[in-house]
Amino acid sequence: MATLSHTLSLLFLLLTLFDLSEAVGTIGVNYGRVANNLPTPTNVVQLLKSQGINRVKLYDTDSTVLTALANSDINVVVALPNELLSSAAGDQTFSDNWVKANISSYYPSTQIEAIAVGNEVFVDPNNTTDFLVPAMKNVYNSLQKFNLSAIKISSPVALSALQASYPPSSGSFKSALIEPVIKPMLNFFRQTGSYLMVNAYPFFAYSANADKVSLDYALFKENSGVVDSGNGLKYNSLLEAQLDAVYSAMSAIQYNDVKIVVTETGWPSAGDATEVGAGEANAASYNGNLVKRVLTGSGTPLRPQVPLNVYLFALFNENEKSGPTSERNYGLFYPNEAKVYDVPFTLDQLKSAQSKPANGSKTQVPVTGDVSGAAATGQTWCVANGNASQKKLQNGLDYACGEEG
Repeated sequence: MATLSHTLSLLFLLLTLFDLSEAVGTIGVNYGRVANNLPTPTNVVQLLKSQGINRVKLYDTDSTVLTALANSDINVVVALPNELLSSAAGDQTFSDNWVKANISSYYPSTQIEAIAVGNEVFVDPNNTTDFLVPAMKNVYNSLQKFNLSAIKISSPVALSALQASYPPSSGSFKSALIEPVIKPMLNFFRQTGSYLMVNAYPFFAYSANADKVSLDYALFKENSGVVDSGNGLKYNSLLEAQLDAVYSAMSAIQYNDVKIVVTETGWPSAGDATEVGAGEANAASYNGNLVKRVLTGSGTPLRPQVPLNVYLFALFNENEKSGPTSERNYGLFYPNEAKVYDVPFTLDQLKSAQSKPANGSKTQVPVTGDVSGAAATGQTWCVANGNASQKKLQNGLDYACGEEG
């Protein structure tokens, strides 16, 4: 009879589905409100809780929304809009008053964990770039005054801030931004223990280069991958390549210790005829595969031990957004709270979705990655990370070996 130790060793060796890494990330959702038909904030909070979504990012500090989020156990990122950057940068008293009215009045009942100071400021047509770092510093000083130092400060940056992004190892920031704003901003993050917020959309890269970029590569589906000619690392998803281009850009200016949080990424469920790739099936694939990747994977090839923390864009289809059709169709939910398509948000939902196929029979979920050790039968096995905690190992055992509920 096999000993308990031997049995456990076999279980660890034969764990299917994923490598139990400590670098398991988190999933949140952007809650935009550029629409005239959305449910009330109170109903939105109930929707978030019913879906197991415990992280949400806002684009302002709306009182009704922050009040609805109080005592909900949902972590919140709020925003100081671009139009207030000049005032926040030039007047410490303005920042003090803003923090008092919009942050300390709600915290800690509303679990505000970060403030996004501005949004994609480098492409703001109102030229607010010069105000960014001074505004962040003043808001930080205000947080200190109100004993709110646990709240992080950052600012979402679009990939357009990069001068080069391919291959990822050659990633670099636009030279005109480096000295005036990139270095001071990253230095501020380093000093305050914060992170860089990055908005990354593989959809845009695919739609503009569909003749060169594999759709499976963009959607996290199985594919042959792309090898970085600079460092030999292999990429199986476009998003990870984009993020590592940002990491490379930071390393090039000696800020390789600053981490990244993906504050926006998504795929539209509808678009104009010229928006190649937009559609419900692709949106479901992208977001569903991304959630699986975040909740069961490690970091990027260049930063494997750094979790992928991601905020999906967006919670609802927003009917008053301008621009192409896609802009109004990034939502995971319709305004009536029905799902646009099925996407799991938690590990339990992922397990349920993968263990209950339409015909009711148990299925083997495919594993991507190195299958060189797979048995001749075609079964693919993963080895548990030896550094994983007992709790994560147990969760993985439950996930991989549990019976249907």
